[in-house]
Parts: sequence; C-alpha cells; structure tokens
Amino acid sequence: MPDADRRDMQEKGFLNHMADKEQPPGRSSHAGKLPEAERKLHEAVCVLLVELCERFTFFGIVCNMILFCTAKLGYRSHQAAMVNMCFVGTSTLTPVLVGWLAEYLVGRTKLVCICMFLHFLGTALLPVVSFPFEDVHIDRRHILLTLPKREQKIVFYFALLTASLGIGGIRAIVCPLSAYSLEYCGPKELLSFFNWFHWLVNLNSAVVFVSISYIQQSVARNLGFLIPFVSGLMAMITIHMVRGEMIYKPKTDSSLLTTLGVIFSALKRRCVRYRYLSTAVANWLDHAKENHGGHYSEIQVEGTKSLARLFPLFTFQILYRTCIMQIPSGYYLQTMNSNLHFSGFVLPVAVMNVISIVPLLILVPILECINSWLFRSKDTGHSPTIYIVAGHLSAALSMMAAGFSEIHRKHFPQVEQTLSEELLLVSSMPCFHLAPQYILLGVAEALVTPSCSLLSFWLVPERMRGISMHFLALFNGAGCFMGALFVQTAHAGTQGNWFPHLLHEGKLERFFFFLASLMMVNTLGFWAIAHRYNNLHEDCTDEFRGRLPGEKLLKHEKAIKHYNAILEGSPILSPVEKT
Repeated sequence: MPDADRRDMQEKGFLNHMADKEQPPGRSSHAGKLPEAERKLHEAVCVLLVELCERFTFFGIVCNMILFCTAKLGYRSHQAAMVNMCFVGTSTLTPVLVGWLAEYLVGRTKLVCICMFLHFLGTALLPVVSFPFEDVHIDRRHILLTLPKREQKIVFYFALLTASLGIGGIRAIVCPLSAYSLEYCGPKELLSFFNWFHWLVNLNSAVVFVSISYIQQSVARNLGFLIPFVSGLMAMITIHMVRGEMIYKPKTDSSLLTTLGVIFSALKRRCVRYRYLSTAVANWLDHAKENHGGHYSEIQVEGTKSLARLFPLFTFQILYRTCIMQIPSGYYLQTMNSNLHFSGFVLPVAVMNVISIVPLLILVPILECINSWLFRSKDTGHSPTIYIVAGHLSAALSMMAAGFSEIHRKHFPQVEQTLSEELLLVSSMPCFHLAPQYILLGVAEALVTPSCSLLSFWLVPERMRGISMHFLALFNGAGCFMGALFVQTAHAGTQGNWFPHLLHEGKLERFFFFLASLMMVNTLGFWAIAHRYNNLHEDCTDEFRGRLPGEKLLKHEKAIKHYNAILEGSPILSPVEKT
C-alpha cells in the first residue's frame, strides 16, 4: 500500500508538472489574461480604424471622378469611365505586388513607410489638380494662374498612381486578412466575419458617398479632394501610434512565387513529357513534384493543387466584377444625365450609390440569422454556392433593368441642369427611377462577396489561405480592367453609339443588354460547376484542404518525439520498464 500511494503521488505530480508545462505563457492566472486581451483588442481596433480610413480615402477619390474628368479635364464619357475602372483595378492589384515586395525585396517596416509616403503624396497632389488657379487674387488684382490641361492631366495620373500604390501597401502590410486571427474559425464563423466586415466597409462607403460627393459637387467642390488627404493623414497617424505592434508578420510557409513556379514548372514539364515521354500522372500539376523530375516538394504541389481547384470559381468572378464596376461608370453616367432635383435641392450624383448599399446593410443581419439556422445541422450540406448563383443572377437582372431604364429615360423631355458649374442637357426623368438596377446590384454584392471570400479562404490548406486571397484579388482586378476594355471596345466598335458621350444621342441600353446576356451565360456556367464546392463539412474539407503525407509525417514525428521525451523524463517508469 505505501508503494501504491507513493506511485499515485508521483503520477499526480507528473501530470501537474506536464499541465503547467503545456500551459501557454500569459494564461497562468486571471490577472495575466487582461493585459493580453486588452492588447489584442487595441490592435484589432487600430487595424479596423486604419482599414476604414483607407476605404474612406479610396471611396472619396472614386465617388465623383467621372464628374471631375468630364467637367474639369474635358474627357469624353467613356474615357472618364475607363479611368475610374482602371484606378479601382490598380488599387485591387497593388496589394498583391506590395505583398511580394515586402516578402522578398524590401523589409515590411521600410516598405510600409514608403507606402504611407506615397499615399500622402497622392492624396496631397489631387487638390493641386482640382484647385481653381484662375480664382487667385493678389493686391486686389485678379491673377490668371491656369494650369495647362496637359500638365494637369500628368499630375492627376501621377497622383492616382501614387495613391493606388499607397492603398496597396496599407491593405497588404497593415491590414491583411490574416491580421484578424481567423486560423481557428470554422465556416460559420468565417462567413459571419466576412458578412460583418463587408457590412462595415459598405457603411463607411455610404457615409463617404453622401458627405464627400455633396462637398465636392455643391458646397465646396474645390476642397473635395482635400477630404481624402485628411483621411489618409488619419490613417498614417493611426499607424504611427501603434507602429511595430500593428504591422502583421505572416508565416513564410508558402508564397505567390512558389505557387506560380509550381504551375509554370508543371506546364513546362507536361509539354516536354507529352512530346517525348508521354508519362501519365494523376494530375498535371504532379509533373512539378521532385519524384516526377520537378523541383518542388509534395507539400508545395499538393497545396497548389488545392488552390487550382478554385480557379473556376475565380474565373466566373471576372465578369461579375465587370458588372459591379458599372456602378461607378455606366450607372453613374445614367444618374448624371437624369434629373437630380428633389424638393428644390440638387442631389449629388454619387448619392445613388447609397441605394445599392442599403440592401447590403439590410440583408447582412437577415443572412446571419439564416446561416445560424442552416449551420446547426451537419446533414444539410449547406454551402454558400447558392448565394453566389443567386447573386450572379441578380447582377444579370440589374444589367437588364439598366437597359430598360435607359430606354425609359429617353422618353422624358430634356431640361437644363448645372453640375460642378457646367450646364448640361439631361433627361427630366427623376434619378430615383434608376433605383431598381442599383438595388439588384446591392443584393448581388451582399450575396456574392462574403460567400466567395469564404470559399477562397476555407477550401485551401491554412498555409495557402493568403495566396488564395491574392489570387481572388488578381481575378477581381482583372474584372475591373475587363470592364474598361469592354467600354473601349463598345465605343470604338460602334463609333460611339453603344457608349456615347451624350447619352441621348446613342444607344447605351445595348451595352447593358450585352452585359446582361454575358452575365446570364456566366451564371449558368457557374451553376454547372457549383457542385464542386457544395459541402463545407469535415469529410469535404479533408479532400480539399488536404491531409498531405508530408504533413502527416511531421505530425507523427512530433508526437513520437513528445512521447519519447515523456518516457525519458518520467519518474514513474523503472529502468527495467524503460528498456
């Protein structure tokens, strides 16, 4: 009995020792939790503030760019629409470029300082372009200091480029998605995060579209571009307040270059083997593996294979993003050429964008309730692909509604309307008649964007999630540039008839009907492949995210080492039992 009691005491002491050893630092007492929780909360609030400030500057630049380009720079309508879409596309792609630079060429701290300077420079140069130099008075004399159009356009493009590079740096280094600690979230929590994240971003954009657009257009339009500058300054001050703690340092398990290297190596070796050796493999990416003559490990290739399964999903988002880009281009031109007077008050053109945001603000809480009910049962097989299909259909209907609204708008007589001190002949149709097309696109955004983000984040291994979101950004940026290409092609191919400068002289509705037909085909195409992403539960995520052999070996090796360490340090086992 004494030996048994002594052995029980040794076992209890050993278990308590192991429990204390496995307990993470900072969590040994309740007092240690509070500072850690406060620090995490402080970092999260700061990241969110910088994100909102950056979006504030972005939407402030975009909201009235078409009006500024047409009224002040003398651009044609299709040219102004292309400039706006190209700026949005560049701002979408620059986080990928800056993320690569931060990983390989420049340090993250140094690069974020460079990007903050570029952001400051771009937002500071925009007021230089919009400032009325001809209104300067010195010693009671009117001095004409007009900046030539050529120099004005050069400064304008340089300001947009530097601002987009700064925006990319802030999004990639300071506010990456991985900074929100989503590693241990399930699909329900991730979808909830993406829903509320986009809800906050769109709430911020609604404030911008109402306030900045009115200031730029009516009250003090020449000071309008100063607001993005002030907001950018707020973002830089916030970054400076938390400096090193705010700059997130991601894991270096995988990179965009490695993923692209796997793809190009597999393509190259596949062509060579098909031509000379014709060796069959299970998947064409297996050609990049070391055991098939490639230069990449099995873990790297298997991760790329899981990402490649998402390429069809990304591809079908290109045309959808082109339709979304009609809000700051084609829809904006329709609103600008409609009657903006409401009860003796001239509404800002960008206020119609708020109508597209309202459905999203309303639908997100409703979708949260639906998702909570659907994710309760593991047998439902719930997947957000049905949301994406419904969103694509809503975008197609929005394009169709825009075409019919354009026909309806031309039936109203023309009236004179002053915008940014420019007298325009516009339709007398109230701008609120365009609301259905804005609402349908708002519904599409509420359904598609969070769901697509969830699939891109969840259906790949943890080390590939950042790369997956980079590819999603690349395809979204491609959609913006495709929209600009469609506008240029439609204008050049029809001698300005499908995308005219003066809408009452052309057939803009044909351009919208063309996009609607393409979007319907796009919707049917995605619906045909949606079954690939239909199940988010464990049996499916094992297949997608991959229980890779290399990862299994690493886990087994760690378990064996841990078990051996326990055996060696255990006071319980006798020397005879250890042998």
